[in-house]
Amino acid sequence: MKKILLLLSLLVGVLALVFVVLKLKSYLAIGVLDTSITQSVSPTSLQSNFLKASVNYKVESVVEGLYVPWSIVFTSVDRMLVTERSGAIRVVQKNKLLPQPLMKFPEVSDKGEEGLMGLAMDPEYSKNKFLYACLAYASGKNLQNKVVRLKDEGDTAVVEKQLLDAIPSATNHAGCRVRFGPDAKLYVTTGDATTKEIAQDMNSLGGKILRMNSDGSIPADNPFPNSYVYTLGHRNSQGIAWQPGTGQLFATEHGPTVFDGPAGGDEVNAIMAGQNYGWPTVHHKLHQDGMIDPVLEFTPAVAPSGAMFYSGDIFPQLQNNFLFALLKGEGIMRVEFSNEDPSKVERVSKLNGITVGRIREVEQGPDGFIYFATSNRDGRGKVRGGDDHIYRLIPE
Repeated sequence: MKKILLLLSLLVGVLALVFVVLKLKSYLAIGVLDTSITQSVSPTSLQSNFLKASVNYKVESVVEGLYVPWSIVFTSVDRMLVTERSGAIRVVQKNKLLPQPLMKFPEVSDKGEEGLMGLAMDPEYSKNKFLYACLAYASGKNLQNKVVRLKDEGDTAVVEKQLLDAIPSATNHAGCRVRFGPDAKLYVTTGDATTKEIAQDMNSLGGKILRMNSDGSIPADNPFPNSYVYTLGHRNSQGIAWQPGTGQLFATEHGPTVFDGPAGGDEVNAIMAGQNYGWPTVHHKLHQDGMIDPVLEFTPAVAPSGAMFYSGDIFPQLQNNFLFALLKGEGIMRVEFSNEDPSKVERVSKLNGITVGRIREVEQGPDGFIYFATSNRDGRGKVRGGDDHIYRLIPE
């Protein structure tokens, strides 16, 4: 009897050891990617990283009472500008939301996903006070996007110049992130305006990433002669950011939503001049020669939006990490690249402790904190008290 009990005890111990080893192996494998090919990532398999435990950050509300904030720009350490989809540029001064907008575009159409969207600051802002905005408006029975340059006059702003007009738009898939690259050129993402064929049409500005000079002219070194088009074959990119050190541009992109293809297929793309990113010819894990595969593909959908690379000192664990906002995924995704080969993804994870709903924008402040804006009032989220908010991650 004693021998039987001893054998049973040994068997239980061996089984327990095997279980622990398997669990550890599974744990270590979560989120680790072989990036020799496009990787498909399921949100349910993502490992929440342990940043919170290591640096004790907390989520802090900065301002509330916004209506679908879309873009965040810091003009100084104490002054933040925020676009609201309904057409206003709001001012946050020393973490206080001022009642009077910097300006409001009366022509904005915001019946669906479109509206006042992207906002960017000129690289020479301290000298010229120029801002750049992208907004949707009605043109007859159709919607269009336009890119305008504004002059920030402190208490107000005025439209100084219209840079580009007649970009295809719609109540869905309207783009329209604007941001200056390290080359001092203005990049503009455009959606396919729910007409997916235009993403492959070089005569259309829809479904593209555009590149222009700050005065709206076409750069001489653009990949296609006399064209704003920098890349084509995009469904709806809403986040762009450049990797420190390499200068490589990365973009987030929304995948199909049943009516135009199987659900899921959200992407992170490494953007290279003159390349075709496939939509609608290829999507998800499909491949076709002559078209660029995404670096990462997410199924089920997470609805990626605003993006940034972290370069501050507050959170050294995030140094050079690619962070992007999640609407449907309700959080912030973290992509870590290899130190030896910055083109290779080593780990994908979701920042933990962020439970505030849909997130549209994420941006690093001059103070090194990470700011992000909710989008719970966009018609697809659960509205919480005080929404919409701008939050930030700060050390606890």
